[in-house]
Amino acid sequence: MEQKRKEKASSKKSTEKRPAPRREHEKTELPEDIIVGRNAVTEALKSSRGLNKILVASGEHHGSLREIIALARENGVVCESVPGERIERIAAGHRHQGVAAYCSPVPYAELSDIVGGARGKGREPFLVLLDELEDPHNLGAILRTADAAGVDGVIIPKRRSCPLSATVAKTSAGAVEYVPVARVGNIAGTLKKLKEDGFWVIGADMEGDRDYHEADFRGAIVLVVGGEGHGISLLTKKNCDFLVRIPMIGHINSLNASVAGAILMYEAMRQRGR
Repeated sequence: MEQKRKEKASSKKSTEKRPAPRREHEKTELPEDIIVGRNAVTEALKSSRGLNKILVASGEHHGSLREIIALARENGVVCESVPGERIERIAAGHRHQGVAAYCSPVPYAELSDIVGGARGKGREPFLVLLDELEDPHNLGAILRTADAAGVDGVIIPKRRSCPLSATVAKTSAGAVEYVPVARVGNIAGTLKKLKEDGFWVIGADMEGDRDYHEADFRGAIVLVVGGEGHGISLLTKKNCDFLVRIPMIGHINSLNASVAGAILMYEAMRQRGR
C-alpha cells in the first residue's frame, strides 16, 4: 500500500508543468540609450544624434568597423576596444556585429551656440561646468535646477564624467529637453577661452576664500561644481578666478554635488534678477 502511494506521488510530480527553460540567445528589449549593429551605429554617427561612447570588439578593427572608428574620431566620440563578451551582454541577444554604442536622449549642443544664444537675447550668459561628475542622478538633478534657475547651458567633459543618458533624462524630469549640454575635450582649455571672452569663473570648494553670498554672480559667469567625493580637480581650481564656500555648522563637512549646485545657482539667480 505504501509503495503504491509513493508511485502515485512520483507520477503526479512528473506530470506537473515546469517553466520553460530560457533560451540561450533569447532577445530582451534594449534600453533606450543603447544601439547595436554596424549600420545603426554608422547612421547615428552621421546624424545629429549625440553618442556618448562606442564599444568595438577587440581584434575586429577591420572593414566597416575600421570606418566606424575613423568616423568616431572625426566626430570626437570616445571609441573603446572591449572583449566581445561584453558586447554580447550589452546586446542582449540582438545581432551586434562587434559594435555597440551608448547614445544621448537629446543631441549635445555647441558651446559657442549656447553663449551666442544668450547674448543674442541681450543678456550675459550664465553657464554651469561640472568637473568629473559621475552620478547620473546628480547630473539629472542639476539639470532640473539649472532649468528652474535660468542657467543658459551646462558643460561636461567627454571623459571621466557622466554623459547624458536615459537615467539622467528621467531624473531631470524633462529638463534635459530645455537645458542645452555641451561636451568638451579639455576643461582647462575651455575655461581659458571663456575667460578671454569676458567670463568670470567661480568654483565651488569647501576651502573657498569667501562665503558664496559674498561673491558677485552677475555678468558672464561659469559656475564650476566638482565631482562626488573629490570635488574640483587641482588643474580646474587653477583656472578659477575665485572659489566660494557654503558655510556648514553640522557634523558633515560636505554637501551632495547637486545640493551645493542648487544653492549656488539660486544665489546667482537672486543676484542677477529674475
